[in-house]
Amino acid sequence: MLKRTIKTFVDRLLKPAKSVRPKGLRRYTREEHGIDRRLVSRHAIKVCEVLNHAGYQAYVVGGAVRDLLVGLEPKDFDVATDATPEQIRPLFRRARIIGRRFRLVHVVFGQEIIETSTFRADDSGKQTDEHGRILRDNEFGTIEDDAARRDFTLNALYYDPLTETVIDYHNGVADLKDRQVRIIGDAETRYREDPVRMLRAVRFASKLDATIEPKTDAPIRSLSRLIENVPESRLADETLKLLNCGHAMDCIKRLQALGLHNKLLPMVEPVQHLPGGAEFLDMALARTDTRVRAGKSVSPSFIYACLLWKLVQKEWEKLIAQEMHPQQALLEAADLVLEKQSRIMPIQKRFQSDMREIWFMQPRFERIANRAIWRMTEQPRFRAAVDFLQLRAEAKEVDSVQAQWWMDLADAGDEERSTMIAVRKPASTTATATRSGQRRTRRRRPNAKRSPASTSSET
Repeated sequence: MLKRTIKTFVDRLLKPAKSVRPKGLRRYTREEHGIDRRLVSRHAIKVCEVLNHAGYQAYVVGGAVRDLLVGLEPKDFDVATDATPEQIRPLFRRARIIGRRFRLVHVVFGQEIIETSTFRADDSGKQTDEHGRILRDNEFGTIEDDAARRDFTLNALYYDPLTETVIDYHNGVADLKDRQVRIIGDAETRYREDPVRMLRAVRFASKLDATIEPKTDAPIRSLSRLIENVPESRLADETLKLLNCGHAMDCIKRLQALGLHNKLLPMVEPVQHLPGGAEFLDMALARTDTRVRAGKSVSPSFIYACLLWKLVQKEWEKLIAQEMHPQQALLEAADLVLEKQSRIMPIQKRFQSDMREIWFMQPRFERIANRAIWRMTEQPRFRAAVDFLQLRAEAKEVDSVQAQWWMDLADAGDEERSTMIAVRKPASTTATATRSGQRRTRRRRPNAKRSPASTSSET
């Protein structure tokens, strides 16, 4: 469906089916590019209007223009202008200058932030490290300079919402038509300047069902080690973009083929070699992609919980085999897996906390007493844990009927929940043990009286 959408929208841009790339600046009118101005953020348009009224050039740029051209709805909007950060900030009530390597302005409209940058100058005089990575780049230039500094041709597009014109300096529209990801300039030099560009090439190719142009692709394998020099915070952000692009599994396969996955997603290969691991990942990421393409939100915590689950499950079963209590075993298995993960690519603490909640609720679904269900439904990660249980049922790890009961409960109102809980059969106290190993039996003390509470299921 996405492939047809992209083809339909882009074919309208360049009707001649010629392989010759056009040269030089090209301007596309509304009739040629087909962008619906109503899909452009009104706040981005406002920023352009204010800057234009003050005598500056201003354009919606980058990924937003690319997505609009192929019929996708952009998630955020950036603006580029010839005004400096100091000239931009006084024009807006809520605006702040941020950044050291790249100084730009965040113009705030309620929950939406319009990132507004000044046109960058050419590459001369830039400060780099020993690997060629740019450390500081605050020299300002013209729109032509700025276009040459952008990473890929399909991102070097400028949309003027006032005249509804698309400005294309590097044949980005032609590459969109041919579904090719092409870097601007010498590929090796550009990757050394910013190794994250290699990851972006993969993401754009997957998202647009495109190929990476041969010269753009050629240096990636030999330069993949440069990813290790990128700050972890940037890698974490880029990893989430890859996993949330709507084509996560395709991204992972491309990353593996190019040798880019070891630093970003070190857990993938170990999971794929576990029994049922590859199938579980396929199902989990397919569900994620479906939600993303439907315009629904996806929690990073849920994605990471899926990616690491088979490793946690493996350690969990080992500890239960050593006669450790199932809940304690799961706690220690989670700690062990997350600690190993942090040695390569740490996951943010707030995500780790949510992941633990999702994992720790899994045995409770099978063993919880009816009277404790209400407390469980009030926990913040309850719905995510139920979704995770559904995924496990699809993988035949747990009973699908039981998983559906919990899903129905999560969807029900309070009155319906009361009825469902009232007629529910008492939970089995051995369900987790039969799936994860032999449950350690408890010895009764001689002559000890058994209290009524001891006959209830564990909560």
